[in-house]
Amino acid sequence: MNNGLASEPYSGADKPVRHPLVAALVAVLFLECAVISAALVFLVVELLVATPDSAVSAVALAVVTALAAVWVGVIGVHTLRGNAWIRGAAVTVQMLFIALAIGSFQGFLPRPDIGWMLLVPAAAVLILLFTKPVRDATLRRD
Repeated sequence: MNNGLASEPYSGADKPVRHPLVAALVAVLFLECAVISAALVFLVVELLVATPDSAVSAVALAVVTALAAVWVGVIGVHTLRGNAWIRGAAVTVQMLFIALAIGSFQGFLPRPDIGWMLLVPAAAVLILLFTKPVRDATLRRD
């Protein structure tokens, strides 16, 4: 088991070198976390400066967005640690993002730009999750 490390296990700084596909997966997950966090900031600012039609719904949306940002961040951190449970969690989150993307392409006020911003990273994460180096790197069961 190479745990997603390159054939030379240590770089000059005595740190393990991760496979590029594992690094790409982590980068996309942290990018998603950053974008969700930015959406959370936007929602909180809008909640403070505008009068929502339903304050309870606006607060609930902000809370769910905060939970999503934290959860995607946790998945990214545990991907670096090589935990096996991240594969199921990441697939679930990406399927939810794909559902949101499909909803963004259609409906009363379609926003294809948001749909593509949700769909492309979700597809990238799903593809990366099923590559051999990522599967090998996420074998640790604690």
